[in-house]
Amino acid sequence: MLKSLHIENIAVIEETNIDFVAGYNCLTGETGAGKSIIIDSINAVLGERTSKEIIRTGSKKAFVSALFCDLSEYVVNTLNENGFEPDENGELLITRLITNDSNTVKINGKPANLAVLKLIAKNLVNIHGQHDNQTLLIPENHIKYIDKLAENDDLIDDYYNEFHNLNLLRKELSSLETDEGEKLRKSELLKYEINEIESANISVGEIENLKAKLKIIENYEKISAALSDAYYSLNGTDDTDGAVSLIKNAQYEIQKLEIDGLKSAKSAFGEVLASLENIAFEIKSVMSENDFSKQDAETIHSRLDALRPVILKYGGSEEKALEYLADAKTKLETIELSDKRINELSVLLDESTERLIEKAQVLTKSREAAAKKFSKAVTEKLAYLNMEGSVFETSIKQGKYTKNGCDQIEFMILTNKGDSLKPLVKIASGGELSRIMLAIKSVLNEKDDIDTLIFDEIDSGISGRAADKVGILLKDVAASRQVICVTHLAQIAGYAENHLLIEKKITDDKTYTNVKSLSQEERINEIARIMSGTDITENLYNTAKELLDRSR
Repeated sequence: MLKSLHIENIAVIEETNIDFVAGYNCLTGETGAGKSIIIDSINAVLGERTSKEIIRTGSKKAFVSALFCDLSEYVVNTLNENGFEPDENGELLITRLITNDSNTVKINGKPANLAVLKLIAKNLVNIHGQHDNQTLLIPENHIKYIDKLAENDDLIDDYYNEFHNLNLLRKELSSLETDEGEKLRKSELLKYEINEIESANISVGEIENLKAKLKIIENYEKISAALSDAYYSLNGTDDTDGAVSLIKNAQYEIQKLEIDGLKSAKSAFGEVLASLENIAFEIKSVMSENDFSKQDAETIHSRLDALRPVILKYGGSEEKALEYLADAKTKLETIELSDKRINELSVLLDESTERLIEKAQVLTKSREAAAKKFSKAVTEKLAYLNMEGSVFETSIKQGKYTKNGCDQIEFMILTNKGDSLKPLVKIASGGELSRIMLAIKSVLNEKDDIDTLIFDEIDSGISGRAADKVGILLKDVAASRQVICVTHLAQIAGYAENHLLIEKKITDDKTYTNVKSLSQEERINEIARIMSGTDITENLYNTAKELLDRSR
């Protein structure tokens, strides 16, 4: 539950601390005192989008912190899954700092992003305001209430998976069932492209290799002359001796001499001759391997001229062209096998349709059972909320199959005896909508794991006995979870266990809003003020005291 809220520099609130109790908390105050700012601050600390305009005039930043205790197992698990954990007291502190150009969120002192904050916060607090009344008037939303009560998440997921599978099958079947002329045109084009690429006999790296050979050929005369000069310098010609012959002659002459000082020279001749002969052999090998000609250059140019346009046409590289070839072959095979695949898909589609219908029927039965209980429970709550004679029904009709099933669900209501059931959107007044929503919320609360419920002006359009019943119902709900309610009605405020007053004051031409918890005497005076809005007389004081005594 929400234990405390700290607000700094938000709108007209400079700084305030608000402590909440585990049961029923109410917030009252004069119009414009800042009740909506409290709700805006809670929304901000729960991760909702905020504007820098929320920052108090003259301040550079705004700050909100919320302390939660008695965390549910689900909240603790969600924290752990996202790298957070409760503090040593089992509590959770969420803070949000808002400046003109940034937002900083922390969960128990660790930085967090808004997405994670909203994931955690949605299981901490449920805020109901006038916007919810408007969503109640949109029939497309009604199915969500029934599914929540029926706990249909698993059934919906199972149905949706089949619905998604069926749509994929339909899409593939539709793509194959083109007219024969179109299939023939595509087939002929693919065959032409495949033949063009295959005829080019493309291999990865061939162009680079050809370019390298061409470069050698273009320099072949220089290279050949240099290799020949080097070779003949070593091995000589028919008319001249080369270095090898000359060194052999030198070796022969030296070997004949018996001089001690020539021992190292004699042994070195062998190594020198071996090295020179190896060099000569390598030069000869290169000369024989690279015996290029003008014709070779023309052949390479011809090959490059054949490769380049094909590669440019089909991707710009050898790899891309080969990928295009593989893809074209797959497409051609798909077309050629399309008749067989169409038959296969038709069978699969029939099977998927049959499964989808079965899953939709299971979902419908679950919704019908939940809707019956839901309608009965809401009708009973409405009678309690001073709407005796009203009948709430849930209409379920079969429609087309969508991602949510085949059910068209709409809430119907009869508010006056003798009338017929009519769609909720056409019949309910503002005050009735507030009570209907409260009735629905109180029925759904049993399925919620959320510990804190906030009602923002649930009293819209009601008064008198109906308001008293709303107060009693809020108190009943607060027996099992924390309730925070913003109200203008004395009857609703009277049942609260913790009454918080929002006061606006003007000091030095600046507006300040403060929030304080009221003592019993202060509550009597505030209830009397709400009831009359004028000076508090003795009779009004006594009436307010009696209301509080009766509400205990």
